Amino acid sequence: MNILVENPILQTQIFAIIFFITIIFSIRKKKDKSFFSIATTTEMKGFAMLAIVLSHIGYFLSIDTRFMFPLSILAGVGVDLFLFLSGYGLTVSALKKELKPIKFYLKRTSKIFVPLWIILPIFVLMDFFILHKSYPTVDIIQIFFGFVREADLLNNINSPIWFITLILFYYLIFPWFFKKEYPLLSALLMFLIGYFFVTFGFEIIWRVNHLHKLHIMAFPLGIAFAGLYHSPNLIKKWPEKIMAKLSTKPWILNTVKILLTILALVVFLYFSVHSGMDTSPWIQQNISNLTMFALVVLFLV
Repeated sequence: MNILVENPILQTQIFAIIFFITIIFSIRKKKDKSFFSIATTTEMKGFAMLAIVLSHIGYFLSIDTRFMFPLSILAGVGVDLFLFLSGYGLTVSALKKELKPIKFYLKRTSKIFVPLWIILPIFVLMDFFILHKSYPTVDIIQIFFGFVREADLLNNINSPIWFITLILFYYLIFPWFFKKEYPLLSALLMFLIGYFFVTFGFEIIWRVNHLHKLHIMAFPLGIAFAGLYHSPNLIKKWPEKIMAKLSTKPWILNTVKILLTILALVVFLYFSVHSGMDTSPWIQQNISNLTMFALVVLFLV
């Protein structure tokens, strides 16, 4: 159900002012200043959530897409950021302790299925009683088990959960194909498996496959990033080593931070607007990942 927002540009400006004032007053000094700390990744997840929500409001809930623009243009980046952080987090955990598939599945899938099983009946009942819409039983059962075949916002059950099928796919293969001795090779292998998964064009998922094609790279990139930083067989703690050397000369460190911030901000703003919507999925995905990395730099600097 779409809504009509009167004077969408003014409403967006009002929202943006309130939104950014709220962000400014919510800023707190970080206690953990380590590279890629839990606090930082949590902030990134929060940004990703907001990007996805605002995008769906601006492009799907509102009739006039000027509402929430340009706050509504980063849904794809938000999805990639979630996948990237998921791949990163799983890899860091797997490098520290033994990876047992059954225990891994129970821990990871419960974080997906428990919220899904709570919210799915609510959506089905609300659609039935409020919108007078019902869905085939087979569709409800498939989604109950995390298998989303379609993502039509107006006709399917909570279509944004198409993401669940993709993340479950990576969860399924991770404990079998990740090797802590070779994290970069593991990342490449999982990317190739994902590439086959979306390129082969399985008929049962074809109606959502176009979305999977746009986001198969981010999870393996998270694995590779964690491997480069945390693996004992690779360069150990290289960001801290670089920062330690630069910290002996504060003016150099501050200059580097300023230049990195400017560069990342320019890249982020440019590719947020020029996202390659009319290009191939491969180009769109690379632009989205580049935008995501620029955003990560802004969070870290």
